[in-house]
Amino acid sequence: MTTTQSKGPGVSDKIQSTWNAPFWFCLASNVSRTLWLILGLAFSLNAMVVFAQNQDSRESNSQGTDIDSQLEAMNIPPAELPLCFGMRDITDPRALAICDALGLQENVRARELSEDWVRAEPENPAAQFALAEVLYSVEANLPRALYHLNRAEELTNYSSLGRALASGNIQWHYLTLSQLSFIHQIMGDQENALAYLDKIEEIYGQDVESLRGWPLIKMRDFDAARASANKVLQTSNSERERSRAWNTLCAVELASLQPRGDIVACDRAIDEDENIASSANDGDTVYLTNASEVSLSLLKMEEAENYLDRATGVLNPDSVADPWIYKLYITMSQGRFDEAQDAFDRMLLWRENQVPVVTVMNRAEHLMVSASFLILAGQGEEAARLTATALAEPDRNGSFSADDAQKDAIAALLHMLANESWYQKQLEYAATLDFFERLHLNTLANRQRLDAWLAARRAASLFADKEVLLNRLRPYAPLDVHIPEWIEPHIVRLMGTGVMAELLEEARSNGAFLLNDGYYFSYAAEIAALEKRHEEVIRLAQQAIDILPQQEILLRARLHARIADAAWNRGLTDVALDEYQRTLALDAGILRRLGESLPVNIRGDDSQTSRQVVDFISRSPRFRQVEDGLPLEITLREDTLTSCLYDMDGNRFACHSQAASSAPSARDSARELVRGLHRELFDQDHAITSAQMALLRGSSVIMQSGTNSNSATSLETFTGR
Repeated sequence: MTTTQSKGPGVSDKIQSTWNAPFWFCLASNVSRTLWLILGLAFSLNAMVVFAQNQDSRESNSQGTDIDSQLEAMNIPPAELPLCFGMRDITDPRALAICDALGLQENVRARELSEDWVRAEPENPAAQFALAEVLYSVEANLPRALYHLNRAEELTNYSSLGRALASGNIQWHYLTLSQLSFIHQIMGDQENALAYLDKIEEIYGQDVESLRGWPLIKMRDFDAARASANKVLQTSNSERERSRAWNTLCAVELASLQPRGDIVACDRAIDEDENIASSANDGDTVYLTNASEVSLSLLKMEEAENYLDRATGVLNPDSVADPWIYKLYITMSQGRFDEAQDAFDRMLLWRENQVPVVTVMNRAEHLMVSASFLILAGQGEEAARLTATALAEPDRNGSFSADDAQKDAIAALLHMLANESWYQKQLEYAATLDFFERLHLNTLANRQRLDAWLAARRAASLFADKEVLLNRLRPYAPLDVHIPEWIEPHIVRLMGTGVMAELLEEARSNGAFLLNDGYYFSYAAEIAALEKRHEEVIRLAQQAIDILPQQEILLRARLHARIADAAWNRGLTDVALDEYQRTLALDAGILRRLGESLPVNIRGDDSQTSRQVVDFISRSPRFRQVEDGLPLEITLREDTLTSCLYDMDGNRFACHSQAASSAPSARDSARELVRGLHRELFDQDHAITSAQMALLRGSSVIMQSGTNSNSATSLETFTGR
């Protein structure tokens, strides 16, 4: 699921969380500033009480004057100070200037003002906090923000409310503690996140119970999380607090290996009246994506996509949940390649408009789904660049239910697949080169082979946990990083067939495949294929195909490819050719990803160009020349050179044509024709631009934050597409 990975409390009342990856679950990520606003309200009320008392005193001394009586009768409300860092009682001119700059999105000026303040008054906790807030909200520089928050805590460090009041720094102390809890939470230090919540409760008497559930979920302490959420539901009337509690209970219920169809808590997380269908909820990106993940975990695929479509209708730059990520996963898995390209483009538009800290928090998600898309499109080199970035970048998964190790495991798996795809594509290209050039490129390509092997070892070490693997076997497992079902069978190769066969049976007995046994047979067929048990491959894969959801197009293509190879090895030529045809119709690229070749019967005339084409195709790892193979015809008519692959009934699968005179020689024409045929058959006609690659791999967040309002990918552009 993308379970909503569940996303946890967070940044501001604006920043919301989501589950992510097939289910990374997300909790409404609005904790920190929610606390500020609660306390800010208390401070404002205190200030108003003092104001009112002073007003009463002045009025008692001025009775008898008509004008004062008239003014009193007018009941003029007291003037309000501007909101600064979530409070209205902050009066320090330097702080107000920084808040003004932030409000006007003058981010460079805000940074300069906060740094000047720290240089001028390094022992002032307000200065330290203000700089931390700028580093966090504008630049998403969490380590440096944490450093200055720690300095602010050292300069306050009050152990009681009385001491905090007497110091005159009570606002800064409270803000520091609340932000420390939040920063630790999104950086993955849940113990410290809870410790600072305890401090807030102890010193300020604030009820922070609704904020404890998410760190406990991250720590996999589901019993404590359940108890905390139930306590909130019993004692709180706050809609936001109860929503957090229901979200926590939803994550707890989804932690079970056996899927459940009566997850009431998940419905109530979005609407306590369980009116999740109401259009009034369409702007709640987090809970709609979480609801989608719940539906997907129950294999209600149309319902899951409906929730995502509702979520995509409202651009929410403060939400950790980007619904286009999950839309992209769904369209890829279902073989809807043109829609996947559109989802990919819109996902990046959404990302470009996110606030800086959110781009850091869901960066891994964007990198991994984009890498999956590029692997599917046949762009292994570009995918490998993204997966390498995902492995190298620090993780900020605190708002998602999955932990950093899970993210790294999936990133390593995708890095392996990206390098393998890149390696295979280089071998295909090398087949069209002369001997020494071919030898040179094959040697260079071994670098990708080595990188794939190293990534596989890393992924295997990270997956080497029985509980993790059992949960991975469950289709669309909630609370975990999303791995597409068409990619997950590769885990069998990583971990070994013996280990996975044993775990597969245990998962089945625990109810992991209760909703659809097709996924069980899919894994069983993969194990049999790797062990070269061809008869069982045919039987098990066909059982999977018969009962899997019709939407699982790419997984079905993989199973057809496995049957085709097994049938060919068993001498069942007609069965094999039929299965190869089904594979090509669904996803021809699976042959490259599996390192398999297609049996073809190459037919051409006796021209020099045709002979060269036959020679190059015969060298390709994607084709093998056999008399009973699928017809592959090479024709030269006038100045047009054409290569076409047909099915056994004479229907064309793919053709590539070019002018024979477009190349300097017949050999060069043959090269271009064979390369074009590979593109037509095994690549999706989708590309990633250099700007999109730069956006995914990182850009200056302070620049991005300052220019979003004038971006070509503004809200108007996004919704008007």
